[in-house]
Amino acid sequence: MKNYLQRMGRSLQLPVAVLPAAALLVGIGNWWASASNDIVAHFLQAGGNAVLSQLPLLFAVGLALGMSKDKDGAAALAGLVAFELPTNVLKPESVATLLNIKVATVNPAFGQIGNVFIGIISGLIAAALYNRFHETKLPMALSFFSGKRLVPILAALTMLLVSVALLIVWPPVYDALVTFGKFIVGLGAVGAGLYGFFNRLLIPTGLHQALNSVFWFDVAGINDIGKFLAHKGIKGVTGMYQAGFFPVMMFGLPAGAYAIYRNALPERKVETASLMMAGAFASFFTGVTEPLEFSFMFVAWPLYVLHAIFTGLSLAFAAFMHWTAGFAFSAGLVDYILSLKNPIANQPLMLILQGLVLAVIYYFGFDFAIKKFHLMTPGREPVTADDADDLAIATDADDDKYTRQAKQIYAALGGADNLTVVDNCTTRLRLQLADTSTINEAAIKHSGAAGINKLDDHNLQIIIGTEVQFVADDTFAKKMLGDGFAIDPADGTITAPVDGTVSTVFPTKHAIGFKTDSGLEILLHMGIDTVELNGAPFEVLVQTGQPVHHGEVVAKADLAAIKAAGKATTMMVIIINMDAVNLMKFKMLTNQVKVSDEIMLVTTK
Repeated sequence: MKNYLQRMGRSLQLPVAVLPAAALLVGIGNWWASASNDIVAHFLQAGGNAVLSQLPLLFAVGLALGMSKDKDGAAALAGLVAFELPTNVLKPESVATLLNIKVATVNPAFGQIGNVFIGIISGLIAAALYNRFHETKLPMALSFFSGKRLVPILAALTMLLVSVALLIVWPPVYDALVTFGKFIVGLGAVGAGLYGFFNRLLIPTGLHQALNSVFWFDVAGINDIGKFLAHKGIKGVTGMYQAGFFPVMMFGLPAGAYAIYRNALPERKVETASLMMAGAFASFFTGVTEPLEFSFMFVAWPLYVLHAIFTGLSLAFAAFMHWTAGFAFSAGLVDYILSLKNPIANQPLMLILQGLVLAVIYYFGFDFAIKKFHLMTPGREPVTADDADDLAIATDADDDKYTRQAKQIYAALGGADNLTVVDNCTTRLRLQLADTSTINEAAIKHSGAAGINKLDDHNLQIIIGTEVQFVADDTFAKKMLGDGFAIDPADGTITAPVDGTVSTVFPTKHAIGFKTDSGLEILLHMGIDTVELNGAPFEVLVQTGQPVHHGEVVAKADLAAIKAAGKATTMMVIIINMDAVNLMKFKMLTNQVKVSDEIMLVTTK
């Protein structure tokens, strides 16, 4: 469940990433309006509001795409279908017809059926249907609707049943959400402070996005971001769940970073300065705080608790003073400037004064805690003789900094023998490993990573920062793992793809390594994400060191069990030492592949 919620939090960032574009249009429109150019201002604001008004739909499509196994467009289409069906079937006019009553007497809850909450539910259902049925084969007469084409159809049928359930349960659910929202709003500044405190505490788990959706979007009737950007609500109140973040991200955390630098050992000040400056700039300019936070979150967790308390106090104080500003991405300088001309912003310049005071609190608070409790913040760990050896990794002269960092991290993770899945969100590499206990943490940190978060024995997060997409590109996710081909198996009999020797049998039985006489290293990976199944669907029939010939049966796979677990059965054959390859040629086979078929020809250097 924890892993599922983390994936959900990561997927929520996809629709949220659209908000800065809308905020930019609305923000520039606000500035233009102050110059009395109403036509241009209204045009820009209409463009931004066109996006904001479709936010529930964006959540449905974004979640369906982000939660699907292979991020396929069919999942996004299913998300669209899944959202449109209940929002149209259960709109007040339709409900009035269904119940044979007047529209005026329809429960007001159905007037809010097309909100973010329904969008999230629709996206999750669509993704689950895609993951379960996108490879389903129908009888010949219906074969056109097999596979991915089947998913939107199932989404429509499923959401029709869900709509029947919502007809009954939505009014009390909506009432409960509204009651919760009113309770939080009723707490005033205290409620804003509690939200800010728990927002920071949930950052390590990635579950803060779920909490944010309650306060920032129209899940419980609060919709703080939506109302602020649309200039709706009460001046001095709308934006109270956003404003207090500006002093923290623009002033407090950078001051805390300076305190960490000042407490670094003299011999580590240069590298600490580099890390802290990069994190402080990201926090101040864009509001992205994870590179800074993860640098001390685990190695000095009392400091992170102090940071959460300071954040809660900042939100509470800004709400108490009714100083408001808002954002579409995060509480950095860019969003702050765009807020200044928003008509509903209230005394936003006072947040700078609050930020300067908070900077003093952060600096002296961090400095005191580090010294008093001897916290091992970045730069305070002693230099060891073999630090340089931990970093030894071959790089090419034409490698850019992202490729060099990717190579260092890849080596520190244990390479293809340990790495099974590569993904990323806004600031983190999200990896699945055979065993997280075997990684070289020192080498990962010295690659420039801001922090490491071990979730369990197989799931690892490495905090890179906003440039993570360049580290997690094809260089890291594909080329380092190698090149090869994939086959959709007709049955569970798995044969050796080459003549050679078995070099590795993974403990989880989902993969077997081979080495040919010419030195090629081949990985046979059975299924996708099947490391999580802990070997249950597999029976490996060979041992390390055993010679094999291509076509010889090396394993049995229970394809039904793999599919029942929600995993793909695709069998992948990958060359993992591509530096030894001179030439590769593929034959694209669309019909059933025989054991004797030659799929790939490889020559070595």
